Parts: sequence; structure tokens; C-alpha cells
Amino acid sequence: MPIVNFVFSTELSYYLLLIPQFNNHFGNILVQHFSNKIKIILATILLIIIASVIYSVTQKEAELPKMTVQEKKARFIALIVPAVNIVYAKLMARYEEIKITLDAGKTNAEIEKLKVEYKVITNEKLLMALKPSPKSITIAQAAIESSWATSRFFRVANNIFGVWSFDADEPRVAALQKRGDKTIWVKKYDSIEDAIYDYYRTLGRSGAFAEFRQARMKTNDPFILVTKLDRYSEKGSLYGEELTSIIKFNKFDKYDAD
Repeated sequence: MPIVNFVFSTELSYYLLLIPQFNNHFGNILVQHFSNKIKIILATILLIIIASVIYSVTQKEAELPKMTVQEKKARFIALIVPAVNIVYAKLMARYEEIKITLDAGKTNAEIEKLKVEYKVITNEKLLMALKPSPKSITIAQAAIESSWATSRFFRVANNIFGVWSFDADEPRVAALQKRGDKTIWVKKYDSIEDAIYDYYRTLGRSGAFAEFRQARMKTNDPFILVTKLDRYSEKGSLYGEELTSIIKFNKFDKYDAD
């Protein structure tokens, strides 16, 4: 055999012997590579499944079970009336205490602070602002504005009265639908009682309800007072008529006697 052929044959044999080793090493790299890929894919799929389950559970928790009209109203009464009673009692006690102080010709730091909060100067205006309106009106408005405590705003934000938010720094939630290109925001409350307190505060502060406050000092008749709430809703005077119907049909005025 020529020496060149012998050398070539020897080298070829050497490299042929290396091929299985190369194949094994390369194969191990491929297996490890695809193994890591599979682990990543499986982990991703698992995360997606977990996220889907969590979303599904939270959505189900947010949804209300189907209820009859009677069941819906009973649930509403159980949720709203006790909270209204608590807030009303506190506000009426504050009103009576401050009235006694003012009637005695006195004042104090709390009274002066309340004048600033309610944007009034005179004692008379302050008492108008602080006197809480009949509970029957509050309950009827809560029924309308929260669709008997079933609205999304109530369920996710304790917002019973559909109170809008114009302050980006306060807790709030966005409405699902826009008005044109404008996002509507409503306030988010920590509790139902907080929402009711803010409702009374709004009635006491807003210029839109000055006539309502004046009437409130003269009468506690809810059927007279609701006629002064036409500016609370875009329905105008029809809003008062709707409140009257709800109070009468559901006998909400019985709560004013408590």
C-alpha cells in the first residue's frame, strides 16, 4: 500500500471513531436544550391555567345569583337599611348637639371647621347643611341608583348613589362605557356607611341642592322634599316622581318613624 494511502486511511479511521462520541455529546446538548424549552413551555401553560382559574373564580364571586324581585329587595333592605340607620343616627346627634351650642350663642373649633367643610358662613346655613334628610328618601335613592344593590358600581366600589369622581388621587373606578371619548369615573368607598355619609355630605354642600336644604328645615315630609331633588338626576322632575312611587310602594316612610 502506498504510504500516502496508509496515512489517509489511518486518519479517516480516527475521525470515524470520533463521530459516535460527537453524536453523543451533540445529542446530549440537544436533549438538554429541548428539555429546558419544554420546561419553560409547561411552566407558561401552567401559569396561564392558574391565571384563568383565578379570573374565573373572581368573576363568579362578582356575579350575583339569580334572584326573584322579593329576594332582591330583601337583600337590599338587609344591606342598606342598617347602614342608613347608623349614619342617620350619628348625623342627627351631631346636628342636635351643634344646634344646642349655636342656640346658646356659642361656638367652638368643630363648628368653625364644619363651616369651612360645608362652605357656609352663617349659623343658619350650617344647620341647613348638617340636618340629615328623611331615611326614606335615602333608601329610595339607593334603590334607584344601585338597582337595588346589584349595580357594578355598588358591587366593586360600594357606590350606592352613583356619585362621580373628578379627583384622580382619590379611590375610584371607571365606568365600562364612555360618553363620547370621555371616561366616566365614580368614587370607591371602603364601606356602605362611608358611601351614605358622603351622600349626606353632598346634599349638604352642593349648590344644586340649596332649595332642598331650605325645604328640609321646614318639613320632614319625604313626598314634599323629593320634589326638590330634580337636579340630582338627568331625569329632572321625573326623578322626584319615581322616588315618590318607590317610597309609597315599598312603604319606606315607615323607617322615618324609627
